[in-house]
Amino acid sequence: MNLEKILQEHIAAALKAEFDVEESNIALQPTRKDFEGSFTFVVFPYVKTLRKSPVELGNAIGNYLVANSGVVKAFNVVQGFLNISIADAAWLDMFGGIFKDKKFGQLADKKETVMVEYSSPNTNKPLHLGHLRNNFLGFSVAQILSANGYEVVKANLVNDRGIHICKSMLAYQKFGNGETPESSGLKGDHLVGKYYVEFDKHYKVEIEALKANGLSEDDAKKQAPLLIEAQEMLLKWEEGDAETLALWNKMNDWVFAGFNQTYQKMGVSFDKIYRESNTYLLGKKSVEEGLKSGVFFQKEDSSVWIDLTDEGLDQKLVLRKDGTSVYITQDIGTADLKYNDFKMSKSVYVVGNEQDYHFEVLFKILKKLGRPYSDGTYHLSYGMVDLPSGKMKSREGTVVDADDLMQEMTDTARERTLELGKIDGFSKEEAEELYHTLAMGALKYFLLKVDPKKRMLFNPEESIDFQGNTGPFIQYTHARICSILRKAHEQGIIGVASNYKTLHESEQEVIYLLSEYPKKLADAGRELSPSLIAQYAYDLAKAYNRFYNEVSIFNETDLDAQQFRIAFSSVVGETIKKAMALLGINVPSRM
Repeated sequence: MNLEKILQEHIAAALKAEFDVEESNIALQPTRKDFEGSFTFVVFPYVKTLRKSPVELGNAIGNYLVANSGVVKAFNVVQGFLNISIADAAWLDMFGGIFKDKKFGQLADKKETVMVEYSSPNTNKPLHLGHLRNNFLGFSVAQILSANGYEVVKANLVNDRGIHICKSMLAYQKFGNGETPESSGLKGDHLVGKYYVEFDKHYKVEIEALKANGLSEDDAKKQAPLLIEAQEMLLKWEEGDAETLALWNKMNDWVFAGFNQTYQKMGVSFDKIYRESNTYLLGKKSVEEGLKSGVFFQKEDSSVWIDLTDEGLDQKLVLRKDGTSVYITQDIGTADLKYNDFKMSKSVYVVGNEQDYHFEVLFKILKKLGRPYSDGTYHLSYGMVDLPSGKMKSREGTVVDADDLMQEMTDTARERTLELGKIDGFSKEEAEELYHTLAMGALKYFLLKVDPKKRMLFNPEESIDFQGNTGPFIQYTHARICSILRKAHEQGIIGVASNYKTLHESEQEVIYLLSEYPKKLADAGRELSPSLIAQYAYDLAKAYNRFYNEVSIFNETDLDAQQFRIAFSSVVGETIKKAMALLGINVPSRM
């Protein structure tokens, strides 16, 4: 039963019956908290046409609804706003439908495949705070699209080749002394990242020495021996030099092992991993094809370009004069590869907003090449994450490491939980699992509750509060509901959705929010915005806590009311659990 749709139909009927107005587009909004009612219809647009006052219009429509709709029990008119109160029987009927619907929160099968590509790390450094937002965002969008009825492929394109990787390799070769993850006690990705920083340190010394000998900064950067060696190493890699490939494979294996541990802690996963070492040569064939069809043009030096000036952009290089690819060439080839693998109708790239221009160009090229999937490509551009201490720089080793941050969050969750005394009866293992669950809930929720497009400031202390708009507050609400359900089970109280007649106002509010879940889910899927689900989960948890504080469950003497409130609590608990799962967040059953 969709109350909003029923109301819209009856308001349209009221306009026809009372004023002979045909209206098919009836917009409703939630009634403001300071007025009585659940839905509000704005009558202002009809005042001038019908030459009636707002109050006269509102009263006429309101009286019609009370007399004819069967779902409206009362109304009030405030200026041009008709506030509509729904009859308890209608709320209860709607709740009964939700209670019985075992698939509530799963939308119909779209019979379409969507790929969500996220993470995209470099194998020369460990994951950091920025990667956390990327991974959480990508995984959550994949979950939301899956709940919207899409077949979802979670993909990861790993940057495992290029000059950056050679910098770590060269520094390890020169200064590593055979160090391994085992001998150093470092995770493999941390060990390799250490040598990326080491390269930069020695490189800067060389630059300063060359500048002291009279070179300009630009020339010094280009002529520093370390950089020249790294470039030579990249050429050796591309030529298949056995020694270079052996070192590359060894260090990459260390990094992938480290990444896998981090991904496991994060609670994210992938269905398909692509590696740039396997895709960097792709795309050249597409350039040849585009040259023949006139999409690309060749300059006198043999370099190949696309002219996008008529699209408000500029000319873009797609093949260097020596015939080597650039990033965009590789991305064209990889896009073809992914489509051939999965035939998806949509392809979502979760990449920071510093790459906005790159993806605008890529998608225009794919369209000009006539790719069948080009209309379904989308860049989910997100803002950077800042810390109170400022911006991160990986070359200088000043990034906030993802593993360190997750550990710090777990330590903070432990301290807060022990302060609040919320782990009575927990074994040591259960307590540690709870700390990790709360830490990841706090971290994910804080990073996902903000609109993806916005740059944000991450405050670890604020994120792990048990009050307010935080993950732990919602997790605690779920644990509270589980406690209620356990007690009901012990007392033999069965949750039943029928026979209860008179709802408390806080129960109406919660039922309204429950009914909104499929709509919020569809909105989040359409806008690719986990922040809509985060806000919904918080609103539902907050409304349920208001109910809990105002309405008795176990001291209620009316058995029908008691049974209804147990059923009501179980649906809220399940919906919170589903909504949080869309954010990649687990909810504890005990706290």
